[in-house]
Amino acid sequence: MESSLNATRRARDLDDARDDVADLLVVGLGATGAGVALDAAARGLSVVAIDAHDLAFGTSRWSSKLIHGGLRYLASGQIGLARESAAERHLLIAHTAPHLVKAQPYLLPLTPAVSAATARKLMTGYRLGDVLRAAAGTPRKLIPGPARLGAAEALDLVPALAADGLRGALRSYDGRVVDDARLVVALARTAAGHGARVLTRCRALGLSGDGAEVRDELSGDTFTIRAKAVVNATGVWAGGLAPEIALRPSRGTHLVLREGVLGPLRAGLHVPMPGESSRFLLVLPQSDGHVLVGLTDEPVEGPVPDVADVPESDVAFLLATLNGVLGVPVTRDQVAGAHAGLRPLLDAGTGRTADLSRRHAVLKGKDGVVTVVGGKLTTYRRMAEDAVDAACPHARRSTTARLPLVGATTRGLRAPWRLVERYGSEAEDITALIESNRALGAKVVPGGATTWAELVWAVRHEGALDEDDLLDRRTRIGLVPEDRRTALKVARHVLSLEP
Repeated sequence: MESSLNATRRARDLDDARDDVADLLVVGLGATGAGVALDAAARGLSVVAIDAHDLAFGTSRWSSKLIHGGLRYLASGQIGLARESAAERHLLIAHTAPHLVKAQPYLLPLTPAVSAATARKLMTGYRLGDVLRAAAGTPRKLIPGPARLGAAEALDLVPALAADGLRGALRSYDGRVVDDARLVVALARTAAGHGARVLTRCRALGLSGDGAEVRDELSGDTFTIRAKAVVNATGVWAGGLAPEIALRPSRGTHLVLREGVLGPLRAGLHVPMPGESSRFLLVLPQSDGHVLVGLTDEPVEGPVPDVADVPESDVAFLLATLNGVLGVPVTRDQVAGAHAGLRPLLDAGTGRTADLSRRHAVLKGKDGVVTVVGGKLTTYRRMAEDAVDAACPHARRSTTARLPLVGATTRGLRAPWRLVERYGSEAEDITALIESNRALGAKVVPGGATTWAELVWAVRHEGALDEDDLLDRRTRIGLVPEDRRTALKVARHVLSLEP
């Protein structure tokens, strides 16, 4: 079946969803919900998947882009979770999304604040992480092993580090996704290709074991979607539809630095958080030239907002921690943007949110609704499999471990690498768009990388319905407010031209 999502298909699928009884209704289209829709559709089940907003509207677009092997879980003794994370990383990087997921090198600077004993302990952890890599079957050509570097090597990779007192660095590798929102789009489109009806702008007003009352946020119409089973995959907002679920949301804030603020970066950074033994500030160079600096882990009290605000205290904390290892400090006016995501952590009743387990849970309510919460971006596939097993126990076994997502190749393609790592095999189609109409090769933001053709592609094939979808999720232009303002006119023009 065709994997393209667009306004025309939405209208058709919406009509069908009103009339039919689906095997499974999925509420929420972040990584977990889109993963549930794919898992179920690939098993041959009829699926309707809805979201009140857009694909990847919530937590899934605000991650650190890490597809990690579970090193932090090892440090806290969660060996099973670490193994699961390494196994899921292997599947993504080797089989299901090799175009989106790659290895990323990181340096942990050995500054005077890092004792020799701490350095040995950390290297032991990296080596244990390498054991997990091997156990998962990931070859070193995909995830290289750790090493200790001298000061000169460290400064060659990250010249921005303070040279005084630097004894070198520990280099490790982990997985990273080029764009977390694009991963969700690929999941949703692959689900659609297996027959799932993927409907954004459809808000669940209430759930029961046999369906949901739904409002079309575009038309205002209210109707019922009937289903034999229901999965609530709304993440940090799950309690709004399943009040018995107790969550302790935590806020993770990232800063966005423009290219050049930290000079050339040939590796990311792990910077030990002050007073913490297993938490690190992350510096993550992005393929578009921006650099992410994160992240915080602060409890969120009260009602859960659709989009979390970033307090200045988070910005100040991240800058202070980063500047502790730099030769020239980054100033507040060099921060081009900042964003925060909310983690859906299960409430254990005690301790800080930073100490709560990231293991996912699948819970079945008295009404029969299955809710899946917790977890990490890396383990979305396993979460989805467990949720479908619980909701549809008589369905055949999951097939997603080796099921390639839309675009899942990078080999032999005649297209710019920047497009290949975002679109995989479909990069050739976008290149063909530009060749057929050179005007579509123009940049959306002067000096930027995103082309008009990518906006057109997003409307025709990726379910983008408005300028927010285009700028904030199909592309990430919106991460920098100044660029977003510049791009709005282009986005609106593209939307006006497409049916």
